Amino acid sequence: MLRFFALVGLLLLSPSLLAAGQPGYISDKVYLYLHGGPGTQFRILGSVEAGQAISILGETKDDFTKIIDHKGREGWVESKMVSRQKSFREQLPEVQAELEKTKSELEQALNTSDNSTEQLSKLRSALDRAQRDLATASSERDEATSKLASIEKNERFQMWQEGGIIAAIGLLIGVILVYLPRPRRKQKNRW
Repeated sequence: MLRFFALVGLLLLSPSLLAAGQPGYISDKVYLYLHGGPGTQFRILGSVEAGQAISILGETKDDFTKIIDHKGREGWVESKMVSRQKSFREQLPEVQAELEKTKSELEQALNTSDNSTEQLSKLRSALDRAQRDLATASSERDEATSKLASIEKNERFQMWQEGGIIAAIGLLIGVILVYLPRPRRKQKNRW
């Protein structure tokens, strides 16, 4: 719709704004006669189809503009039927090519998106496995730490116990030694 308004706006431009030798196009929805001079009273040289590419020579008279058509014929057509905007006939192949390019890019993007989705799900599952492994390793570490603390506590207890037993045996031996009768020494003056 925007192109239609742009086309109408360009058709309303003054013919004096059209410069010599610039590319132009015959408006799309018409079938136009090419005249030998600037008016309908001049001989018809041929016809130009709607949307056909032309070369504008820049010469205008009354409501007519001098052109060269796609077959190389020089003649006059009504100025209101000449446009600088590319015709739909010329734009269609370009738009179709652009559409095909966009479709292929979209397809690539969708494939990339699918691949990215697959990679994302793989990474999520790998992350879940790593978190489970981390939780398992953390619980094993905590268990090993508590076992180590228990072993150290037991070792200290055993050391105290063994030390107590040794002290008790030493005390007992000391008490026994104190109460044991001592051997008497022989007197030297005895024979």
